[in-house]
Amino acid sequence: MSELFLGLISGTSADGIDAALLRFEPAVEDLVSAADAAPANDPPFAMQVVAADTFPYPAPIRARLLALTAAGAAIPLDEFGALDVAVGGCFAEAATRLLSRAGVSARHVRAIGSHGQTVRHRPQGAHPFSLQIGDAAVIAERTGIATVADFRRADVAAGGQGAPLAPAFHAAAFAHLMPCALLNLGGIANFSLLNGGDDILGFDSGPANCLLDAWNARHCWTPCDVDGAWASSGSIHPGLLDALLDDPYFAAAPPKSTGREYFNLDWLEARLGRAEGKPADIQATLLALSARSIAEALQKSGSPAQRVLACGGGVHNRALMAALAAALQPIELTDTGSVGMDPDFVEAALFAWLARQRLAQLPGNIPGVTGARGPRILGALHAPSR
Repeated sequence: MSELFLGLISGTSADGIDAALLRFEPAVEDLVSAADAAPANDPPFAMQVVAADTFPYPAPIRARLLALTAAGAAIPLDEFGALDVAVGGCFAEAATRLLSRAGVSARHVRAIGSHGQTVRHRPQGAHPFSLQIGDAAVIAERTGIATVADFRRADVAAGGQGAPLAPAFHAAAFAHLMPCALLNLGGIANFSLLNGGDDILGFDSGPANCLLDAWNARHCWTPCDVDGAWASSGSIHPGLLDALLDDPYFAAAPPKSTGREYFNLDWLEARLGRAEGKPADIQATLLALSARSIAEALQKSGSPAQRVLACGGGVHNRALMAALAAALQPIELTDTGSVGMDPDFVEAALFAWLARQRLAQLPGNIPGVTGARGPRILGALHAPSR
């Protein structure tokens, strides 16, 4: 038997909610039976993307989210609580609209997996945490579908970074392609290194689009540099590029993860100093930073992968993809569309899969990736009222 699960996520760019409806085989109960029979192995599964789409945030909510995720941002507690509910409503609407477009009734969906919107990621320190908003109880109430959320907390509580979570899903979905590397080009770039068998690594390499988008928004007043055209009009500033690459994060060994609270315009301005150049030159340098830091991270990892499969919004930036292809040579760069999965919805599919793992009481993390003390069942389940 097969079952439908719906995955929802808004990434670090906060440009909208990605929603994907997936059909999995076997059903959860059969998955549990298979896991009981072979507890040392992840049971095999078949997966089909039934429908997927992206639903932009209303402009006022996106503006509030971007303000909140800026370094040092603070808002009153009442406003934070209201924003949590408002974002939950946006996620519920995205799920409902996707189901309507697909002609699928909510009663046929086993569960929703909602990542929510990350507003702070602080996996180190005396009291580590990773905070996502988007009230899952609101999603369950408004859709009538059981909703799993707060996927990162259990891993962080077990001493992990709570990120990246994608490698476990990538290992399950793309095992037949090993050895290879999966590269998500969201606001932050993260790798899943499928080196063969149980040798699976993963980490955030640093910025992909977050600095590019922020610098473009400041100077061009648009959300992103379409196709990297503005960056392509500028010239790379070698001294500035070296200064940016000198940040300790790039030299740190995994497990490691990061976000907009680290790589932002404050971070950039602290390193600009007296660097001369037009704003377009800074954009060109930021694009080179993303490409160089990603390629060097893969090289340092020692992965045997000869192919990198990219996904996420950055695959649509032709200048970034060209710079990456050049930096990665002789390793081949393509996107996940070449192996049958739309690169825009790999992360949404991840959270549909994680919801399925939660219902089957199976782990969703890889301790060697996040640094957790062991495998953990991820996510809190919110049952619908009907």
